[in-house]
Order: sequence, then structure tokens, then C-alpha cells
Amino acid sequence: MYVGGSASGRPAVRWGNALDGLGLDDVRRLVAMGEGQQLEFKKRVPEGSRLAKEVTALANARGGRILIGVTDEGHVVGVRDPEEEEFSLHEVLGAFCDPPVRHHTYRIPVSRRREVILVEIPESHEKPHYVVDPAEGERRQVYVRIRDMSVAASREAIRLMRYGGTSDNVRFEFGEKELTLMRYLDEYGRISVDQFARISGAPRRVASHTLVLLTRAGLLAHHLDPASDFFTLAAGGS
Repeated sequence: MYVGGSASGRPAVRWGNALDGLGLDDVRRLVAMGEGQQLEFKKRVPEGSRLAKEVTALANARGGRILIGVTDEGHVVGVRDPEEEEFSLHEVLGAFCDPPVRHHTYRIPVSRRREVILVEIPESHEKPHYVVDPAEGERRQVYVRIRDMSVAASREAIRLMRYGGTSDNVRFEFGEKELTLMRYLDEYGRISVDQFARISGAPRRVASHTLVLLTRAGLLAHHLDPASDFFTLAAGGS
């Protein structure tokens, strides 16, 4: 099955057969890699927004795969009713992802009565994708994938997603706080928004804006981290 976006903003669905060539051995090879930056295991399709959190985090990062029918410990158990699981998956993502996330699903038999569902999520060109939980009112949250975790994205990460990478058209004034930043990076190699605000004396909002601007200009590189995002000199940016 393929799920994408339609002109109305609702998911467009095309059902299909399992991908030719995928089998139990392929599932076992994936499982042997363990959960990580681009791979997640689920025994069943989770209820509510939990699956949307994993899917949007992958789409907002480098894409990846979710294996449904595999336990957290890496046991391939399959699901007994793959049609129902796929329907639940479609319903969850349609209700909780904004904008809709493009994804493919493949059903892989692992026994006479059970199948694993492989959900493939490409890196999105419509970042950021939000998780919207109707149970929590208007609250919208962006998630990103860091190693084997799906975590709430920082303000800087969200802004950089919206801008869509570096640009030759970014203009900025290279003043005293920028010189302070470069001297700090030459000595310590990395800096967070809070650290930059402290050493430059600038409000956190200004420090954040400056780091995002210099990242868009290609001078800095932004790094996701579950504790606190940080910035380094970009390759060739020193």
C-alpha cells in the first residue's frame, strides 16, 4: 500500500500486494541491525498519537522504516490480522499527522497465519510534520529522530526545517557577537543556544536567531541532541 497527500490535504491511498522479493530472511536481517536512527520495532499498531510520533520523527529526519509485528526485544512475532493493522495505521496517521506523511507499507509473511508489516517512510520535502492530538486541544508538536529515540524538536530545528536548508541569499551583519561565536567554536568546537546567549550577552531569542541564520548561510552545522541541540563550524566554514 502507498499513502500520500492529495490536493484536498487528505491522504490518498492505493492498495497493492507485498513487495516482490521481501521475505522472512529480509525481516530477520533488518531486525539484526537493531533499532536505531532509521529503524523502529512495534509489536502492534499503537493507539492514539504514539505511532504518529514515530512516523513524523522519521519523516522530519532522514526517513526510515517501522516493522510492525516485531517486539522491542527483536522477536519476530508477526500480526494475526494484517488488514486490520494496516487499516488502523492509516486511520492513526490520517488523524494525527499534519501535513499527511507519505509512506509505503509492505506485508511480509513470517508464518502460515502471521505477517510483518514494513512501513517505509521517506525523508519528507514538506517538513515539519506535526503530531496533532485532538485529545489535547490545539496542541501541535514536532518530533525528530535521534538515534533510536523520537524526541520533541527544538525551536531551532523547526525553523531550519521550515527554511529547507542552506541558501546563498542569506544576508547578515558579522559583528562582535559573531566574532565571539567564532572564537568560542575555534576553542571548544561546539556551542548550544544557551551557551551562545551567555558568552555574547544577547537575549536567548537573538542568540537562537543568529545561530539559525549562520546555519542557513552555510557557516554552521546544526546537530540534533536529546539533551540540547548544538552547533559546530560547517565543513569548509571555518
